[in-house]
Amino acid sequence: MLTNLAITLAAVVGLMGLCWLYSTRIRDVSFIDAIWAYGMVYAVAIAAVLNGGPAGVMGWLLAGLVVLWGLRLGTHLILRWRRLGRDPRYERIIGHAIEKQGMSFAKAAWWRAFGMQGPLLWGVCLPAQAGVLADAGGALPLWGWAGAALALFGIAFESIGDAQLEAFRKDPSKRGQVLDTGLWRYTRHPNYFGDFCTWWGIFVVGIAAGAPVWTVVGPLFLSFTLTRWSGAPMLEKSLRKQRPGYEDYVRRTSGFVPWPPRRG
Repeated sequence: MLTNLAITLAAVVGLMGLCWLYSTRIRDVSFIDAIWAYGMVYAVAIAAVLNGGPAGVMGWLLAGLVVLWGLRLGTHLILRWRRLGRDPRYERIIGHAIEKQGMSFAKAAWWRAFGMQGPLLWGVCLPAQAGVLADAGGALPLWGWAGAALALFGIAFESIGDAQLEAFRKDPSKRGQVLDTGLWRYTRHPNYFGDFCTWWGIFVVGIAAGAPVWTVVGPLFLSFTLTRWSGAPMLEKSLRKQRPGYEDYVRRTSGFVPWPPRRG
C-alpha cells in the first residue's frame, strides 16, 4: 500500500507541475481551487488502477463518493473562474511573494500554490486512496453505510449552498449585500461545512474498507484548514472589509456548524 500511495503522490505532483506550467503562461493561479477537487478524483483513480479496479462494494462506493464530490465541485469552481477571472486572494498571495520576497511569478506560483497544494490534497484524500487499495471486496458494515450517508449529506449541503450563493451573486439588486437566507442563514460557510461532512464520511467508509487509522490525518487537516487556516479565516478577513453589513451577520450567524441565528 505504501508503495502505491507513493505512486499516487508522484502522479499528483506531476499533475500540479503541468498546471503550474499553464499558470506561468497565463500568469494566473486562480484555477487551483478547481484542481484541488479534480486532483483528489485523479489520485483515487490512480489508486483504483493500481489496485486493478475497486474490489467490491466498499471500493466502488469510495471511488463513487470522491468522483461525485470532486467533479461537482471542480466543475463549479472552474466555471466560476472562467466567469469571474482572477481570484483576489491568490492575487494577494502571489503579489506579496513577488513584491516582498523577491520571487519571480513562476517561483511564487509553485511555492505558494501548486507545489504546496499537491501534497496537501493528496494527504486529505488518503482515506479514500488507502480504502480503495485495501478493499478486499467484503460487505460494508452498518457504520460504514452511516459514513456514506454523512458524505452524501455533505455533498448535498455544499451543492445547495453553492447554488444559493451563485443565484445571489447573479442578482444585480443584491450587489454589495450579505447573503443571509437559505443555508446561509444558519451557517456562514455551508460550503465548508459540506466539505467537512463529506471527508469525515469518506474517512469512515475508508476505515470500513481497511484503510489504516492513521489516514485520519486527512480529515483532521482539512478540518483545520477550513476553520483555522486558509478557509473561513482568510475569506472572512476579506469580507469584513468589503461588506458593510458583514459584522452584524457574523454576530448573529454560526461560524461553521449550522445553528438557528441569534436574536438581538
